[in-house]
Amino acid sequence: MLLPATTVTLALALLSAAAPSHKPAGVNIPLHKRKTLTTANGTFDRATAIKDAARIANKYFQTQVNFLKNTGHKINNRTDLSFPTFLHALLPRQAEPLTDIEDDTEWAGTIAIGTPPQNFLINFDTGSSDLWVPQSSCTNCGSHNRYDPAASNTSAPQVGNFSIQYGDGSNVSGPIFTDDVTIAGVQVTNQSFSAVTTESTEFVDDPTDGILGLAFSDISNLGQPPFFQSAMSQDRVSASEFSFKLAATGAELFLGGRNTTLFTGPVEFHDLSQVAFWQIGGGSVAANGVGVSGTTFDAVIDTGTTIIYGDTEQVATLYGAIPGAQEFDPENGFYSFPCDSTPTVAFNWGGEDWPISAENFNLGETKSGSGQCVGAISGQDVGLGPNVWLLGDSFLKNVYAVFSVEQKAVGFAQLV
Repeated sequence: MLLPATTVTLALALLSAAAPSHKPAGVNIPLHKRKTLTTANGTFDRATAIKDAARIANKYFQTQVNFLKNTGHKINNRTDLSFPTFLHALLPRQAEPLTDIEDDTEWAGTIAIGTPPQNFLINFDTGSSDLWVPQSSCTNCGSHNRYDPAASNTSAPQVGNFSIQYGDGSNVSGPIFTDDVTIAGVQVTNQSFSAVTTESTEFVDDPTDGILGLAFSDISNLGQPPFFQSAMSQDRVSASEFSFKLAATGAELFLGGRNTTLFTGPVEFHDLSQVAFWQIGGGSVAANGVGVSGTTFDAVIDTGTTIIYGDTEQVATLYGAIPGAQEFDPENGFYSFPCDSTPTVAFNWGGEDWPISAENFNLGETKSGSGQCVGAISGQDVGLGPNVWLLGDSFLKNVYAVFSVEQKAVGFAQLV
């Protein structure tokens, strides 16, 4: 069933070195999770899923460009910087209105920019690194809240221009500023961000105002430290890690550590294979205990992605181990399985198995009464390079995830 907008909380650990007795245990602000890819009648929302895949491919196309600009290297040893070819035929659909556009696919919460504060509803995204919001002068930014630099005493214009040119020809662009940015009391001064004056059609109807990236500066279009790294360098958080619990209820982001009441047992950490995304190596996947033999892969852990995307051949082999599974949408890499026997699919990085619940694996029936349901793993190239998977909400909702900047590692623990 389509999930209604649900209020979830964002917890943050604050640092006050000069007065440690005043350091609060955590500060909560509301977040909103807006949808799955299942319609109100329990069927798979194919149109939204295709649009979501194009959005993800757009994002990773741009991060490739940013990585090359910032490091002089191509990401994940890609041989080119081309837009994923399977999406070219889908691009005209990006401008089509969706029936359920009010129920988008993000984890979002309020941040404040400037002095006095100007509030924005922001998508927290571990798959990107920049902060951007609309500017007051934007003429095609829909009904979004807008940043007015003249209304902030701490705003300072910077040299240069922020521009995200997506593979479909659309763009987001605008001038660069520094200003105070605050999330529930965690205040960073002189944070670089863009107040955009142009938004692509992809963002105009989005219910969030902008994006706050939580990845690394190597994929930053601004070429500046992202918010959390700034908070670390300014001693605004008590630990160099942040953590997510993503769920229909009780979800939270914890800045400056981990909320030990939300998980049990140890955190199983895995070193990053590349410090750009939150990308870890040595992964494997199995369905009903049958794995893709002889194959390991890298995986990008991304709160800004709804489902799971994997290597097309590996995904085909995985569904081949599921009785009754069949190709549902070969063009877009979706498979179906018998609704009355959801497989047990689990990921592993050399330690514990991390299974996906039946609820999180099932995206709904192919059509009402078909008895075949669409799986949350799609065989698509979204632009990350060969043998690299992308793990979004369908995986993350099953674990407590810890992102450690200091260790350069991602860890998983069992949810309570």
